Amino acid sequence: MIRALIAQARRAQLNRRTLLAGAGAGAAALALAACSTGGAQGKPDAAVDDSANDPTLNWANWAAYIDEDDSGAYPTLERFTEETGITVNYEVAVDDNNTYYGKVKDQLALGQDIGADTAVLTDWMIARWIRFGYAQKLDHANIPNLANLSPALRDPDFDAGREYSVPWQGGFAGICWNTEAIPGGIESVDDLWSPDLKGRVGVLSEMRDTMGLIMLQNGIDIAGDWGDDDFTAAIDVLRTQVDNGQVRNIKGNSYLEDLKSEDTLAAICWSGDITVLNAEAGDKWKFALPTAGGTIWNDNFLVPIGSPRKTNAEKLINYYYEPEIAAEVAAWVNFITPVVGAKEAAIAIDPELAENQLIFPNEETLANAHIFRSLDGAEEQKYQAQFQSILLGA
Repeated sequence: MIRALIAQARRAQLNRRTLLAGAGAGAAALALAACSTGGAQGKPDAAVDDSANDPTLNWANWAAYIDEDDSGAYPTLERFTEETGITVNYEVAVDDNNTYYGKVKDQLALGQDIGADTAVLTDWMIARWIRFGYAQKLDHANIPNLANLSPALRDPDFDAGREYSVPWQGGFAGICWNTEAIPGGIESVDDLWSPDLKGRVGVLSEMRDTMGLIMLQNGIDIAGDWGDDDFTAAIDVLRTQVDNGQVRNIKGNSYLEDLKSEDTLAAICWSGDITVLNAEAGDKWKFALPTAGGTIWNDNFLVPIGSPRKTNAEKLINYYYEPEIAAEVAAWVNFITPVVGAKEAAIAIDPELAENQLIFPNEETLANAHIFRSLDGAEEQKYQAQFQSILLGA
């Protein structure tokens, strides 16, 4: 029964990493949000915590990024309310890192309540919030289950010691292809530029994933000390492939529709999406990390500076770090859980699930996945503008 529900959820799922298609006014808005400097007037003060008097919580997350039943309810979240008495208003409020930030940055700068007591954002955006003073420091005493956090994720360069953020889910960016149209498969980003695939290739509108894979193909350690010349060389590769018509589309979540229609036969893509695509439209797509490596990212909880319910948010984080709860969520969303013990708990749900490298990757898989290093404000503005110029012209 549980496995049937999981399969049903996968068929109905929309991917949480929804991004703008990167054209027209939408792309322009994305560029403006990405180039915003913020925080120029100093860092705001954290709100006074009123959790003891207010058993509610507002959670801003991405689409289809939590377990959901046929009625639209969230089973694990309902159990959290039963256990804690905290009523959660769960909102699918994050459609994109930059556009969400663009909506709330003015309130954040003033230290105001943005209507979210916890929001889930990607590593690089978390770094921005921390840098500008827009996230509250967490009380780890309220999150004892943080002991279950994977050791590899405990001390990222953007948040040493996880003082401000805690991972929610993670995933890979790699390559995928239609196995019926390309029976021999593809192994590298360079394979995407084969003349046989001209006009049938898609890439992502998330700069760190698309550029990260191209830079890795160029032999660059994207987690290391690379600079302008390395990024520009990769931008030149992408611009050439767009200008000559090799790349058909630069998209966010809608790239899946291009794969379904076979407008594109191969793409730079996100790991969990291909599991969903195969469940929805026939088992004929394959995902792989390229031979030169793929990117790995995490989306993270944080508490916005103006939230008056920080303790409630910390209780929520603690709850989702129980291995059994983490396993249940992973079974539905098909991304990497950061919780140690979740794999063992997943065996009780679905033994095959526990062996899925896209959810529970082993050391061999992780060795071929790389984190795109943190950018400072000037770098982010410069590199995003270069990438955006290609999106606007695509």
